[in-house]
Amino acid sequence: MKILAKNRRAFYDYEIIEKYEAGLMLLGTEVKSAKSGHINISEAYVVITNEEAFLLNAHISEYKYGNIQNHEPRRTRKLLLKKRELRRLIGTTKQRGYTIIPLQVYEKKGWLKVEIAVGKGKRKYDKREKIKKREADREIERAMKWQKKGY
Repeated sequence: MKILAKNRRAFYDYEIIEKYEAGLMLLGTEVKSAKSGHINISEAYVVITNEEAFLLNAHISEYKYGNIQNHEPRRTRKLLLKKRELRRLIGTTKQRGYTIIPLQVYEKKGWLKVEIAVGKGKRKYDKREKIKKREADREIERAMKWQKKGY
């Protein structure tokens, strides 16, 4: 499994509740460009309309060796999910505060897949709390390291 793009900001901005694997409907030049690593999903999100899921605002650069039939970089792309998963996503996103965001795009057995997640937006104080906890843990580790060395 080769990871082509990651949305690192998603874990900072959202509390991840559920993860799903979805296929991507792409054009030929999009597949070639994505497999060469020219894909960005940091600002992307998923919208469900008419019981279909779509990936919006994902940027796949134009294929370098493409011709006139090259694709548009920020076009809307359909996600391929099972009906059961789609219904579950529809149910959770109807609740207030829940959104669907892509976490990573990867290649699996020659196919491009997107790992999407249902997330709830974090507040500013939640983010600050997490940073404080991380720094406190580092301080504890540093103190224990010094204690082991006998200083």
